[in-house]
Amino acid sequence: MKSTVASASGRRTRFTEATISLFERTIPDPFVLAILITAVVAALSAMFAPHATLGGLVGGWYKGFFDILTFAVQITLVLVTGHAFAHAPVVQRAFKALVSIARTPVQAATLTFVLVAVASFCNWGLGLVVSALLAREVAKHMRVDFAWIVAAGFSGWVVWAGGISGSIALAQATPGSAMNVVQKITGQVLPLSATVFTRFNLVPTLAMLLVMPFVLAWLKPRDEDAVVLDTQKHPDAPPRDKPTGKPGFARWIEHSWLGTAFIGAAGVAFLILAKRQHVEFSGVDAVIFVMFVAGLVLHGYPLAYADAVKNASRQTGSMLLQYPLYGGIMGMMDAVGLPRVIAHFFIAISNAHTLPFWSYVCSLVVTFFIPSGGGHWAVQGPFVVPAAVALQASVPATTMAVAMGEQVSNMMQPFWAAPVVAMAGIGVQRVLGFTMTTFVVGALVYGAALLFLV
Repeated sequence: MKSTVASASGRRTRFTEATISLFERTIPDPFVLAILITAVVAALSAMFAPHATLGGLVGGWYKGFFDILTFAVQITLVLVTGHAFAHAPVVQRAFKALVSIARTPVQAATLTFVLVAVASFCNWGLGLVVSALLAREVAKHMRVDFAWIVAAGFSGWVVWAGGISGSIALAQATPGSAMNVVQKITGQVLPLSATVFTRFNLVPTLAMLLVMPFVLAWLKPRDEDAVVLDTQKHPDAPPRDKPTGKPGFARWIEHSWLGTAFIGAAGVAFLILAKRQHVEFSGVDAVIFVMFVAGLVLHGYPLAYADAVKNASRQTGSMLLQYPLYGGIMGMMDAVGLPRVIAHFFIAISNAHTLPFWSYVCSLVVTFFIPSGGGHWAVQGPFVVPAAVALQASVPATTMAVAMGEQVSNMMQPFWAAPVVAMAGIGVQRVLGFTMTTFVVGALVYGAALLFLV
């Protein structure tokens, strides 16, 4: 019996080590990878895109390079405000209390995965931030392979696009939205009850919550192979000490609670106003606003929050370099029509029953090139929705199939792993070495749901 267990453990360890080794040897730094993907997409576009010209490629790349800047700043602010929020003393104590519940690394991985999944289903930005910060707390609480526990947190993000803040589902539920492709083509608005709160979406989501803890336990590296968090190389920021003695006005106002009370009151007033007057308050902007106000209040005084933001900003340099390149990739593909070639191939082999599944497969592929849910839908939506109408397939299922493919392929996408590993302080290669398994499991679970539950 012991030899059987040892053999299974050996196979598991060899699989994990081989996967990590593959990514460490083949995947360069995310910024360099973005440059390589740009070159590959340019070559594919020149060979297969219907409107490929040198001017179109370069012009689309230039346009996309700058079109994504608003989104890039938003995502950077999600990281910065979330990082600062999570480093407020009261939040740090809450993290420590949660982490202390776990007694073993497997329990800690399960707890991290479930908490991040729940947060991501409610709001994807919150889940992205929490995944890295919980992993850091676990790594400080017990000896554990840091890349593995970061991967456990990031794996919880696999449900985000099927949640109530998923950009594709929210756009189709918003009348008049520029991204509401379904309404433009069919005249219908899809409520969340037709997309998010359906059997074909909730069942695989729950299945992932049940299956992934066992998968993560199977992937756990042996204790002797664990690569632990280096707190000296990636230390937590020290808390700011208030000045002693009698301060002048400038020092007094910097350390006074009056500024935080004012912003806190203004934030609460806006939330009440938004509720009563039905002001739009959702998505990434809502995450940034809530985290900014809450973080400032929880830090107690303005200068403490400013210091927390400065410490968080040190992690954003590589992100600000990568996002414009990915925007250029999206713009280049859109300008020459390459996604249409990919999408039409899958549409041609579909029928009313299989279109959602093949749209999902198409989404898995397209996500590697267009990792933004909104940008992805802008490219794939205009082709899969007319196909659903023509084939009399389920429009809600076809729509959510694109979202499912987006969230599953994100497990292999450095675009979204970048902010997580930046916050955690670890290389992206080792993390993706683990989350490749999450990708495989998710691909099977959500694909089966679209074949058998629609």
